[in-house]
Amino acid sequence: MDLTYFRTFREVARRKSFTRAAEELGYAQSSITMQIQKLEREYGAPLFERYGRTLRLTPPGESLLVIAQQLLELYDQSKEMIANQVSGTLTIGTINSLAAYYLPPYLHKLKQLYPGLSIQLFPDSESSILTKVKDGDYDIGLLLDQYPADPSLACTSVREEQLVFVAPLDHPLTEQKDIQLADLGNTEFIVTEEGCIYRGKFERLLKDNAVALQIGFELGNVEAIKQCVMSGLGIALLPRITVASELAIGKLVQLPFTHNQLTMDLQLVLHPKKWMSQPLDTFIQLVTNQPQE
Repeated sequence: MDLTYFRTFREVARRKSFTRAAEELGYAQSSITMQIQKLEREYGAPLFERYGRTLRLTPPGESLLVIAQQLLELYDQSKEMIANQVSGTLTIGTINSLAAYYLPPYLHKLKQLYPGLSIQLFPDSESSILTKVKDGDYDIGLLLDQYPADPSLACTSVREEQLVFVAPLDHPLTEQKDIQLADLGNTEFIVTEEGCIYRGKFERLLKDNAVALQIGFELGNVEAIKQCVMSGLGIALLPRITVASELAIGKLVQLPFTHNQLTMDLQLVLHPKKWMSQPLDTFIQLVTNQPQE
């Protein structure tokens, strides 16, 4: 069986879409369909099933994906060990804020060092990143969480990342020199989507102190949240890295409030048995040895 079929199968499983897999791999969709059908005939079982518009793996498909991951990783390892190859694919799972505001300089440097490397960056939730690193879907994960994010994984703390409250320039709270938790219960918040780690930390902090959270807007995009804050629609809690430029030029104001529960660890997560390719090792060295401000 051609390994290309297993790569196609893995990509369809990652993207949950024949169309998106075809776009990523540069194939016609009919070619993707043909390869999956050939795999299904070879193994005598359906690999995918549809529920409405959702495509997901069948139980046989889940089993085959584990084996396909191992086969493809062993193949890439053999190429690098024997031919000193530094091409191939590096898959990185991370949260949206780090994908947009932290990783680009490191990815640019990595691409300069390994021009033949294909880098796949998957914005994802923290819980999904941990699961997919364990399952081998991602070579490495980068997220914000309490350290260690998962004791069963190899976690490396890169730096401490402060969560900050940002407000529009004319917000009443900007006039206060000392803000208490109770003050935050009297204003509307623009929050990230449910399941976001730092939103959950903030909600628990308010609940533990009997302070109600007033949600004006719930948005899944950090840029949209910042624009809404600048438009005077409320205040927001965000990692400082995502608002550093707006704070520096005076488009947003950081409110004078800090709490030890509103600090996160920016950390790398790896499967403890992950084979370290040259590009993966270099990426880790770049991130851990050159912290950004």
